[in-house]
Amino acid sequence: MSKEKVHSDSVSSRSADEPVFYDPSKESIWTRLGVNFESFKRAPGVTGQQIVAGDLSGEDLEKVRHEGPMLQAKMKSRHLTMIAVGGSIGTGLFVASGAALQTGGPAGVLIAWIIIGVMMISVTQALGEMAILYPVSGGFYALANRFIDPGFAFAMGWNYWMQWAIVLPLEITVAVTTVQYWTDDVPVAAWVTIFWLVIAFVCLFGTLGYAEEEFWSSCLKLLVCVMFIFIGIICVCGGGPSSGIYNEYIGGRYWSNPGAFANGFQGVCAVFVTAAFSFSGTELVGLAASETPDPRATVPGAVKGTFWRITIIYISTLTIIGLLIPFDNQNLLGASGSAASPFVITLDLAHIPGLNHLVNVTICISVLSIGLSCVYAGSRTMTALAETGYAPKIFTYVDKSSRPLFSVILGLAFAPLAYINTTAASDTVFLWLSAISGLSTLITWGSICLCHIRFRRAWQVQGHSLEELPFQALGGVWGSWLGLFLMFLVIVAQFYVALFPIGGLESGTARAQSFFQAFLAVPIMMVFWIVGYVWKRTRPWRAHEIDLDSGRKSWLTVEQMREYRAERARAPLHVKVYRWLFSN
Repeated sequence: MSKEKVHSDSVSSRSADEPVFYDPSKESIWTRLGVNFESFKRAPGVTGQQIVAGDLSGEDLEKVRHEGPMLQAKMKSRHLTMIAVGGSIGTGLFVASGAALQTGGPAGVLIAWIIIGVMMISVTQALGEMAILYPVSGGFYALANRFIDPGFAFAMGWNYWMQWAIVLPLEITVAVTTVQYWTDDVPVAAWVTIFWLVIAFVCLFGTLGYAEEEFWSSCLKLLVCVMFIFIGIICVCGGGPSSGIYNEYIGGRYWSNPGAFANGFQGVCAVFVTAAFSFSGTELVGLAASETPDPRATVPGAVKGTFWRITIIYISTLTIIGLLIPFDNQNLLGASGSAASPFVITLDLAHIPGLNHLVNVTICISVLSIGLSCVYAGSRTMTALAETGYAPKIFTYVDKSSRPLFSVILGLAFAPLAYINTTAASDTVFLWLSAISGLSTLITWGSICLCHIRFRRAWQVQGHSLEELPFQALGGVWGSWLGLFLMFLVIVAQFYVALFPIGGLESGTARAQSFFQAFLAVPIMMVFWIVGYVWKRTRPWRAHEIDLDSGRKSWLTVEQMREYRAERARAPLHVKVYRWLFSN
């Protein structure tokens, strides 16, 4: 009899009243990797792998361990850090920033990305505080269900799942246009099939496959971004090859002619959603926290890494792009895929051979990376929806390799929408698909900030001290209010652009179409919320009703936290500076 069979029998023979813990280390390596038939069988119980901080013991400790997620804690610190720092760097920065430059101008792009970046820092800080304390299945969806209202959580969860389900075929579409930079002899349908199979193959390895792919692809993306920043500085100063256009000092020439703003205030408002799209996926840290053994040790570094990605990678890169390419550059007009990438355009104009192909390869890998994130985020959210009764129970199935199997299959099933590229109506269809996912990211971020505000209120009302928290968000509850306010401003700006698009519209039909393409995510979210309310008839939780104990993994007292912080205060100055900048 195989050891998998023996282990499963020993687990199932326990008393029904006794917590069932599943030890995947007793399985064969092939089962853990997810490459044999045994790995597809249902996991018999939670692993209880996450560290519980505090003085709990006996039945209390067992109960808290048993409240952990079904998903195994396979992610390491390096995985989580790179998911936060480089995971969401993709087409938003490499490709869509070119269209944003054309629409908003270099100053408009910087303003939009800085505002969204400040919002993103508020969101990740709030999420970090809650995810360390409650590393639960479903991340911020489960937190919304706990801290706000089950009906609202239903709307948020389904909206978030739908966002990623739609983004997957969109990313495959970008991947197809990217490889067409080299050749268009291969049929579009063939490329779609290849990319779909590649994503499905990596998904076969579950959490570890996703984490390793994100780590190495993030390393490549960061390398290319840093390399581009250095090359860009040299080109701005006139140190480019003599055969290119950057063989003389450029400085801020293009900020004067054609100018800093392409379409004035409208242009700035129009690029907010593009900026938000470029940051989408950063919130995956909240989902991934449930699959790390010690979120208290790993999540703070990942959260603080977001700040450095925003300041060093995004702002520096976009500043260089705005200095090197005027917003009226003909290469930004009408191009698609990597041909519209300001990275590729800059290297082509500089006549630096070979690097444009490296950037193109990076864009292609980035697109596939985001495609994997689509399946990862969508499957975890669907599983959490099913666990709380808001989706069919079949999606609660988690196998021995820690794959939410049917949720993953459902996510991959949306990839064939990319075959629409072979039809004449593909542009129209994808415009509407993009409209559905457009504002979904902003709604999710606003919901996270609202969760944090309600959590802090409940924490205070139920007699807890902030000193008990293992990680406190920068700015506290005011940071979340700032994030919520900025989200409201961006949605108002998008509403304005939806009603009065750049260039104007002549007919009422065109104006209505433009409005819904820009604002469709909001009414969809409202419909989900109404359905959730009608179905469950729930109301928002009052502060004293909120459950602060289930799934909690830090039970340290005020005294214990003071001792912990006093010990860390005695560390050398350079250690304290490092911790303040990069860890907890």
